[in-house]
Amino acid sequence: MAANTTEGPTVAPRRKMNILFSLTLILLLLALWVVLGFWTDKFWTPLNITNLMRQGSMTAILALGQTFVIITAGIDLSVGAIVGFCTVIVAWLLHAGFPVWAAILITLMFGVLIGAFHGFGIVRMGLPPFIITLATLTSLRGIGLLITNGATINIVNDDFTNFAVSDVFGIPSLFWMVILVAIPAVIFLHLSRWGRYLFAVGSNREAARLSGVNVNWMIYLAYILSGTCAAFVGVLLASRIAIGNATQADGWELQAIASSVIGGTSLFGAVGSVYGPLIGAFILATINNGANLLNLNSFWQRIITGVLIIVIVYFDQLRRRRL
Repeated sequence: MAANTTEGPTVAPRRKMNILFSLTLILLLLALWVVLGFWTDKFWTPLNITNLMRQGSMTAILALGQTFVIITAGIDLSVGAIVGFCTVIVAWLLHAGFPVWAAILITLMFGVLIGAFHGFGIVRMGLPPFIITLATLTSLRGIGLLITNGATINIVNDDFTNFAVSDVFGIPSLFWMVILVAIPAVIFLHLSRWGRYLFAVGSNREAARLSGVNVNWMIYLAYILSGTCAAFVGVLLASRIAIGNATQADGWELQAIASSVIGGTSLFGAVGSVYGPLIGAFILATINNGANLLNLNSFWQRIITGVLIIVIVYFDQLRRRRL
């Protein structure tokens, strides 16, 4: 009974704060849509809404993978490079005559292997996540350019390239992929013991180990999930642009981190959700889309994103102090 008495005052405020924060994010997103709807007559057109959904979908999946890592108090700076590298892999495989399903599966396996390599570097070699993922970022760009000799690989498989521009029940297929990833993510992170273990590792690694959690395995798992999500986004991006190019998705790792943080994931670890980063990704996509419609300088998009991150992290610190 003592444990319940102690837990109550801590858990209840945290849940209330999380619910309030989520509602705030949704209201912010709706407010952006309303304001942009008044400022430009092009925002609510079907073509623009479809384009917005496609823009935000890939960032959302990337942010979700990043969230698993950040919950463990880690970081993955390589996801943008993985995306670009995987566009090269899937394009090369299709060019070599592999069936679409085989090319996609092999490309996803590269994401798993890269994530496992990150886990090995952190767990076995004792390298900080920042260093090992930064090294992978630069290496994958170089490897991808080496494979293609600095050129691009055109994808002429219509079955593959038509997917990214198709709709299902009037909703872009890329957005359906967000739902496809989000459903098992919710089950894993919020409804399974593995999700609880992930939060425990981010909260206090030593306490989690003493409680019987296989900390090393959970770190491996977090980075494997991040790498797999990035590889999946690489496949989707290749389908959308119909080329493989290692320089694609430059800076997307920052977009993924920003979306996750804006969605309420704490850079200090142990705080995060599935829906938060998804909303955060579409907030960023809306800001970028609105700025383009209003012909604002692209530099302002970066400034607005940076200010938004500062505000969110500041309120995250206030939340931690109150709890």
